Amino acid sequence: MHTKHTLLATVLATAFNAPVAAAVSADEAKALGTTLTAIGADKAANAAGTIPAYSGGVTTLPAGYKAGDGLRPNPFAADKPRLVIDAKNMAAHAAQLTEGTKALLQKYPSFRVDVYPTQRSVAFPKWVADNTAKNAVKAKTLNDGRSMEGAHAGFPFPLPETGYEAMWNHLVRFNGQAYEAKYRNLSVDASGRTTLATEGISNQEYPFWDNSKTSADTFWRIKLSYTGPARRAGEALMLIDPLDIGTKDRRAWSYLPGQRRVKVAPDLSHDTPNPGTAGATTFDDTFIFNGSMDRFDFKLVGKKEMVVPYNAYAAVYQAKQDELLKPNHLNPDLVRWELHRVWVVEATLRQGKRHVYSKRTFYLDEDSWAAVASDEYDARGQLYRTGFAYMAPSYDQPAPYSDMFGHYDLVSRIYSLTGFIAETGGLKHTKPLPEREWTADSLAGAGIR
Repeated sequence: MHTKHTLLATVLATAFNAPVAAAVSADEAKALGTTLTAIGADKAANAAGTIPAYSGGVTTLPAGYKAGDGLRPNPFAADKPRLVIDAKNMAAHAAQLTEGTKALLQKYPSFRVDVYPTQRSVAFPKWVADNTAKNAVKAKTLNDGRSMEGAHAGFPFPLPETGYEAMWNHLVRFNGQAYEAKYRNLSVDASGRTTLATEGISNQEYPFWDNSKTSADTFWRIKLSYTGPARRAGEALMLIDPLDIGTKDRRAWSYLPGQRRVKVAPDLSHDTPNPGTAGATTFDDTFIFNGSMDRFDFKLVGKKEMVVPYNAYAAVYQAKQDELLKPNHLNPDLVRWELHRVWVVEATLRQGKRHVYSKRTFYLDEDSWAAVASDEYDARGQLYRTGFAYMAPSYDQPAPYSDMFGHYDLVSRIYSLTGFIAETGGLKHTKPLPEREWTADSLAGAGIR
């Protein structure tokens, strides 16, 4: 279902999809908090009633949640699927399935999609709404869409007019200002064997969301300290992405215990195979998309109703590793899917640029701006990989959380799952680390074993 604003945005994106765009007018921004939610989603239900009106998300802590606990109970545990999609009936629902979802249904008879009642669970602190309204009339992209300025502590482009603006909303998506998680990255090969790619401690921060300040130069940074497998224990890496990434680029360092020194690592970006997933994904597959937008032209296609993973508390917080990871795909019994409106962004490889993907399609959740699915195509234009993020909002923050994600390689028949935290204590929202912890010297100290 397209609203008047959605149709306008789609027309503008098609006709004027220039990568440099100015802020919207004050009159346009009045739609925020009225016909649209505070961050730009359609507030109304869809015509069929299968997507309800937005009512503020989940802000009441469910029974069983313990303050400060990293594992969050499922507030929708009593829900039952309203629809089951498999290879036999997928044609009837094809318009609401990503190309990757359809490919998995066709490829694996055991794969299915259990569609539950749609719960618009995402919620934000009031200051996020207030700052988003301010950003809407000030934020703009620069450097062919790759940089952004004029926004802080709120979504920069709640009324996007270009693909770059929509992707910036995803890049700075709200996970709180900082969090820490003990995690595992796992891969399943074509024979069905599960292998630990890496495990460790992840500290992530979004200085962009520091509401005590009026600006920030950095929008995201991460420090990873590997504890396993044994051959990787003691390694560490750190990435820092500036808002002016179009001219300053990512800063990255790695620490290898065998060398006892920190090295600048400029290749930890774009289509470099990610060692954290044993090379099963690229660095810019992280969180479905991550890093600089310099390799692709991003086109805003419009908004669609799509079946995507959502409110996946069972998979993110309750699942046992052996129960969740099955041959060929995640256990369908543990993955919740829902019908949601998503912004569709198509990324086409720029002329003269190199990347393992020639085209990518991203699906951004309208209620959170997090990318929840993607399709990746190879140089021949064939579907190569497909990715899914497993949204499970932190109702205690409140903040959307979609940082457990996975990719299926449709050629090699392997798949990876990144950020599995259900058996390692879950995720805890924290205070930011001191600035001294974001230096190369600190990385060396953290990585020594």
